[in-house]
Amino acid sequence: MTLLALDIGRGTQDILVYDPAIPVENCVKMVLPAPSVVVGKRIRKARAEGRPVHLTGRNMGGGENVRAVSEHQRAGLAVSATREAARTIHDSLDRVRNLGITVTDSPPASDAIGIRLSDWMGEEIRDALALFGVSMPEQVACAVQDHGFSPDVSNRIHRFRVLRHMLEDGGWQIDALTPDPPLPTMTRMQALREQVPGALVIDTGPAAVMGALCDPVVARMAGEGITLVNAGNAHTLAFTLQGSEVCGFLEHHTASLDRDHLEGLLGKLREGTLTNDEVFQEGGHGAAVHRAMASPSVAVTGPNRSRVLPDAYQAAPFGDMMLTGCFGLVRAWRRRRGEVSP
Repeated sequence: MTLLALDIGRGTQDILVYDPAIPVENCVKMVLPAPSVVVGKRIRKARAEGRPVHLTGRNMGGGENVRAVSEHQRAGLAVSATREAARTIHDSLDRVRNLGITVTDSPPASDAIGIRLSDWMGEEIRDALALFGVSMPEQVACAVQDHGFSPDVSNRIHRFRVLRHMLEDGGWQIDALTPDPPLPTMTRMQALREQVPGALVIDTGPAAVMGALCDPVVARMAGEGITLVNAGNAHTLAFTLQGSEVCGFLEHHTASLDRDHLEGLLGKLREGTLTNDEVFQEGGHGAAVHRAMASPSVAVTGPNRSRVLPDAYQAAPFGDMMLTGCFGLVRAWRRRRGEVSP
């Protein structure tokens, strides 16, 4: 009767073994390197040995792994990949080939090191839990950030359109951002769900916001209206909320934000004057406004929370900020599938 809640970010994968029979504070928790970081280290090890690499496995999140591929090529070493693994670099295989990566089922070089790509490190998690006598849950909820794929527009535009359309179709309710199963165009989510049949798979941004609402101070502020921000390692996602209604939201790249700039954007979001073009033209994903929200209350979670919003309320549900997304996954599971069941 347990649930594995797995929040996979760019730097870490945060893990909660949720057992409804015990207090959340006593549940098993781990913060481990993200799969992209693990794969990146394996590629860099191959580079140090001066050997080509052949990527296998599935479409997964980018970051350190994609940077390591570029470093490998700059060192004059060959990179090849299966069709599915190549989609980690880009969903368009023509784009992948144009980068000098050979797309093939078998490695062209006999001395190539095979490196498997996957967001799902189930065997490793199972082994780590087993060392402490903890059984691997059969029920799984995962969060990953997915830009999705559209052949007609950039993935940056596609991701934001998907989020906006889900809210519009769902009456601007926060739960509309957790479709089960995920939408077909969200290729990273689909790859993960195929590896873990029956898993609930949602986006990391909504998971963090839902988790922050488990903080009683945030929940209380949300009743009157709140600006709730997830300052992640790669992306910052902000919502103006009143109860469960989303009044507006924006998504930007965290590296492009400092305190003053973010506070200015949030002020416009609350006023209902922030435009999609304003955020997109400066390199972000976009903004969408349903209506203005007057409350000045602000709460923030995420690993960059103190840098971008040091004066805001620092949300820490159940006393653990790093597991905010995992708590959001438990909340989403209950909303979509009911209580954790045997």
